[in-house]
Amino acid sequence: MALSFSGATLKQAMDLIPAGDFIPWQLNVPPLPASDVLTASLQRIQVFDLKNSEAAKSLLIDLLFTEIAPLHPPLKIWKTEPLVSDVAAGVADYLFAPKKAFLVTPLLCVAEAKRDNFVQGEAQCVAEMVACRWINKRDDLSLDVYGIVSNGQEWVFYRLTAADEIFVTDTYSLRDLPELLGVLDQVCAACAKNAQLSEKTGS
Repeated sequence: MALSFSGATLKQAMDLIPAGDFIPWQLNVPPLPASDVLTASLQRIQVFDLKNSEAAKSLLIDLLFTEIAPLHPPLKIWKTEPLVSDVAAGVADYLFAPKKAFLVTPLLCVAEAKRDNFVQGEAQCVAEMVACRWINKRDDLSLDVYGIVSNGQEWVFYRLTAADEIFVTDTYSLRDLPELLGVLDQVCAACAKNAQLSEKTGS
């Protein structure tokens, strides 16, 4: 029976890579100021309770993705998308892929919205990244896969390589929005580059 993303422990997820530990990922990127639209939207959504459900957290995550993803035209974000690999299966909250009318490989990045349980979110995200890598390899694509775990306020970024290395950043906070946007922009830029590379190779 395939491992469920939502039920995976961190050990189970890491065994899928396989890897025994994370490698620190230091991102030195310039801060990116928020647009007036994002600033106003963040103020307006304060009418919602943004603390007590994953659905509420998704409001914040959607706003930041809407701010950054359009800067990278090769990307499209799919929500609650099923993922099935040889050893694990489930649904990704967010899935980044090349911009098409239908979902195509390479699968570039997954993101999980978690209320506050980052341990569970991390395990789920890693398992989903492994599934994306497996699906890409099935289509003869060997690319880094990225991951994000967020509760809206705090964000952690991951990178899984073809060499079975799994990198993780420090936690970035909505309280330092320009820094967070700079990191998110860099991750989206890397995903967009991979999408373009796959187009050039004809995959």
